[in-house]
Amino acid sequence: MSAIGRVQLVVPETAIDVNGHVNNVQYVHWMQEAAMAHSAELGWPTVRFLTLGRTWIIRAHTIEYLHSAHAGETIQILTWVADFHKIRSLRKFKFRRPADGVVLATASTLFIFCDLATGKPVAIPQEVQGAYTVVAQEDEP
Repeated sequence: MSAIGRVQLVVPETAIDVNGHVNNVQYVHWMQEAAMAHSAELGWPTVRFLTLGRTWIIRAHTIEYLHSAHAGETIQILTWVADFHKIRSLRKFKFRRPADGVVLATASTLFIFCDLATGKPVAIPQEVQGAYTVVAQEDEP
């Protein structure tokens, strides 16, 4: 189990927009997939949250695009939890191209922990927080 989740993929042609590079919406999709994969790796797949009657909702995404990615390129997505507060958690992301080490984008998502039935925010249980290692800014990849 790692504090840093890692997903590697080859950019499909379907991710390319009219400008000839990965569409910005695709990054949001990959962020969600990487976050879910990392949570599952740490013992918290979606079904476990649903069993508790809880879910994560998204309050905000922030993405800074630094370089373009193209079809056929391999991309690595790194993700980690940057903090926990009573009802929220900040997860960060870094998109890299392993072939040359170029950082393509950096991003973050602010998640709110909610009751599945009511949609209202609830405190994040210690058993959930304990599964994740919070990565301090100075330790970020």
